[in-house]
Amino acid sequence: MQTLNETDDRSVEEIEATGETLVKVRSAIGEVIFGQDPVIDQALIAILSGGHALLVGVPGLAKTKLVETMARVLGLDEKRIQFTPDLMPADIVGSEVLEESQTGSRSFRFIQGPVFCQLLMADEINRASPRTQSALLQSMQEKHVTVAGTRYDLPRPFHVLATQNPLEQEGTYPLPEAQLDRFVMQVDVPYPDLEAERRMLFATTGSDEHEATSIMSPESLMAAQRLIRRIPVGDTVINAILSLVRAARPESSDHDFVKDAVSWGPGPRASQSLMLGVRAKCLMDGRLAPSVEDVMALAGPVLRHRMALTFAARADGVTMEQVITQLCEKLD
Repeated sequence: MQTLNETDDRSVEEIEATGETLVKVRSAIGEVIFGQDPVIDQALIAILSGGHALLVGVPGLAKTKLVETMARVLGLDEKRIQFTPDLMPADIVGSEVLEESQTGSRSFRFIQGPVFCQLLMADEINRASPRTQSALLQSMQEKHVTVAGTRYDLPRPFHVLATQNPLEQEGTYPLPEAQLDRFVMQVDVPYPDLEAERRMLFATTGSDEHEATSIMSPESLMAAQRLIRRIPVGDTVINAILSLVRAARPESSDHDFVKDAVSWGPGPRASQSLMLGVRAKCLMDGRLAPSVEDVMALAGPVLRHRMALTFAARADGVTMEQVITQLCEKLD
């Protein structure tokens, strides 16, 4: 069992104080983004885990507004890239330009691209070519970029929230598995319910539109991320994480439905994402340690983009959500 000194009153106070701050963060975002509380929670969990999230939903569901609002509430420097087929890697990471001084000497100067920010919105990331998509691989994993053999560190913290439209696939380039695996979660954004859509109508079509206020700073966010890594995780939760992830791999699973329906399963990053995610979730809920229920709650967002169905399963109408639900039921 991973242990935090549970008799350390200061650590408990720090967890409680951070949890209270996160309640204010959720409330501030919820005043702008209506009827999407699970989406807000999952996106925050991804950020608190120190990772990135892929937001998948049809147009008009406030995915862009969510990213802008989160940046404001968390006090992060935010930039946006609209991914298009003609976007080049240099449009993301930056490029070197040749400059001539007044004395006639020439030298190269690096001009930073929009990736040099604390919260990057990659809008419709699957519309760019694979070559351009790969420009984000190094920055998402290593938190720096390399141009002409020179390393340039990105600001801290650094997070990517990418969006994707699940309906219109013409002219798109599916993200490779290596890049999908670098997203802590895939957050599916549904339509709001009736009451939320009613509130949204009044809030967004009047003369005054509510603007979110800043609750945290980059420093306090990084402090929360460090605190999450110190939260204790019991053996029961650790075993649940390992059992779930390993059972989702057809080559090591004991379940016939996995062997029949799944062509490839999640790697070790899924276990790492669940380990950090359940800690972040329990902190947001005001608890001192995560539970198996937290693992089951985050199984869908963490696993759905790290697995693929076989052709036969897709032909039979099997969905990834059905497979993950069955896996979670085996944890009981």
